Amino acid sequence: MVIAQISDTHILARSSDQAVAAPRADNLRRCIADINRQGVDVVVHTGDSVHHGTAEEYAHLREILADLEAPLLLIPGNRDRHGALSAAFGHLSYLPRNGDFFHYAVEDYPLRLVALDSVAAGERKGVFCARRLAWLEETLAREPGRPTVLFVHHPPFDIAGHYVGGYRRPRDARDLAAVVSRHPQVERLLCGHVHILHRAQWGGTVATTMPSVAVDLRKGADGTIEAAPSYLLHVASGAGGLVSHTRVVTH
Repeated sequence: MVIAQISDTHILARSSDQAVAAPRADNLRRCIADINRQGVDVVVHTGDSVHHGTAEEYAHLREILADLEAPLLLIPGNRDRHGALSAAFGHLSYLPRNGDFFHYAVEDYPLRLVALDSVAAGERKGVFCARRLAWLEETLAREPGRPTVLFVHHPPFDIAGHYVGGYRRPRDARDLAAVVSRHPQVERLLCGHVHILHRAQWGGTVATTMPSVAVDLRKGADGTIEAAPSYLLHVASGAGGLVSHTRVVTH
């Protein structure tokens, strides 16, 4: 099984006069074209899909993402707006139709894919309240024998020099790690938000973040990687677990 991960595309409206609007759209289009050549089973977008959360931005995003040949799984980031995202992508059957959170589990693949919503209105940093953690505990407990990939926008750990003290309530991050550590079937945590490539041992599993698809917002890159859009491929290995690769789209 092959999972493509994109994140932090920060798409602006087609009518935007900001200088970064057209390059960001092009960054995403180039990644999509490359993803379509990789034999990908599913594409996961780990949030901040648009920049201001407006209907016009989501319309532009949907137009660009329509070229994807593999199924798309979305979770919101702090730049997203739940109502506008749901209105634009209501055709995606897995998105919740009610409730406060965009949590869901997709059971259609060899790896179980579990999305956890870390976004709260007015809060730029991640939130993991008791209700969110209870949902995750219950969801993971239902399938203890199935290898699982968990994805969320906000990474629940520090990245020295780039992202420190990400949660205003540090106990949130500790409680999330405790939940995941009780479920060894979780083989990977995929995150966005920080616009940088990072890998860490966390909660008894491996957690990764990725550079923003929006090149102008990227951190910690240089040379060719700095100038070209990129995304991640996560490939399920025969020995178990995932092997991750960075795909730099230079053409």
